[in-house]
Amino acid sequence: MAHTFDDLVNMQRTADEQHARVRQLQDEYGAPAQQEWTAEQTQAWNDAWTSWRDAADAVQAAVTEHAQEQGAARHQVEADVKKAARHPEPDGA
Repeated sequence: MAHTFDDLVNMQRTADEQHARVRQLQDEYGAPAQQEWTAEQTQAWNDAWTSWRDAADAVQAAVTEHAQEQGAARHQVEADVKKAARHPEPDGA
């Protein structure tokens, strides 16, 4: 399935949001090696981690496909997508 650059940016934002959730849970629960998590905490973290991993895998595959379709360097497409997702330009710029 072909993805536009805007699709890739949205996918990267989703992956970033999922990663933020994993980090938030780690901050909230503490390091699992230092304090035991409850079964519910473990399940919540595993679910968040799986969502992040799946979103990151999807964006990586889409970036690769997009770069191939455009005849562009994959690393440059990835860098451009991350920049646009994480540091959007103000409207009208």
